[in-house]
Amino acid sequence: MKVGILGAGAIAEIMANTINGMEEAECYAIASRTLSKAEDFKNKFGFKKAYGSYEELVADPEVELIYIATPHSRHYEDMKLCIKNHKPVLCEKAFTVNANQAKEIKRLAKENNVFVTEAIWTRYMPSRSLINETIKSGIIGDVKFITGDLSYPITFKPRLVDPNLAGGSLLDLGVYGINFASMIMGDDIEGYTTSMQLTDTGVDGNETITLMYPNKVMATVTHSMYVRGSRKGIVSGDKGYIVIENINNPFSVKVYDPDDNFIKEVEIPNQITGYEYEVLEAKKCIEEGRIESYSMPLDETIKIMELMDNIRKDWGLKYPFE
Repeated sequence: MKVGILGAGAIAEIMANTINGMEEAECYAIASRTLSKAEDFKNKFGFKKAYGSYEELVADPEVELIYIATPHSRHYEDMKLCIKNHKPVLCEKAFTVNANQAKEIKRLAKENNVFVTEAIWTRYMPSRSLINETIKSGIIGDVKFITGDLSYPITFKPRLVDPNLAGGSLLDLGVYGINFASMIMGDDIEGYTTSMQLTDTGVDGNETITLMYPNKVMATVTHSMYVRGSRKGIVSGDKGYIVIENINNPFSVKVYDPDDNFIKEVEIPNQITGYEYEVLEAKKCIEEGRIESYSMPLDETIKIMELMDNIRKDWGLKYPFE
């Protein structure tokens, strides 16, 4: 499958390296807002075509899938451009800035019969099903409490602290924490509580989100733009617990009993970067004529966006352009 990439930043480089390690996809076209940057990217990663505008790339009839690697403040407009040109879309998280944008993208995708999905890689990784199968085996009993952290010192990146670009921890880091809990417990949330501290620029810097589920289950996830956190997730049941190292790309999953005795380790398959799984699923869905993915249906993306909208509303955090 010939893949085109919109945006030539760091995350686009990861995807390019991923595709170059795959047999099922190829780096075909790269677009940046300047042709010179696109040419440099093309030469570095072996793309066939380089374009100095997104419009030129989406008009290329050879492109079979477009990966959107632009800042999330641009995702809505970039996806609309792709859909208008009937190009299948794999769009980086956060999918959009808010739920209304996500709902409009779903409407346009259905109207134009175009495949669109959110590229939140943890949803597509084998580790997701391996963790859920371990829980379903009953080895830790009934799940009662979940914790997760994803924190990185990223305030030095201007776009991540700029309210005009939808900056803040929630859309960049919190989306992973919420998805971590959702992949285990689903979306039947009975309530939630949050706490947050603003950065000097007025976006969320530190935050804690606690989600309440039926049967007295709670999940607490934490995110910070200031520090390198543990990135660890712990799923606790009444017969033991599972420790997951790095909730946004698990590399170790270990099971312990209530006395902290090690029981077993779940083997995680080797990977290129972890991005390959979302590309493979997109390819499969496009070949099957689907307009959304199995692992991250658009309604699921919308539910997560609605939750994040409500959290921001509680915080009184509204982006200037909303």
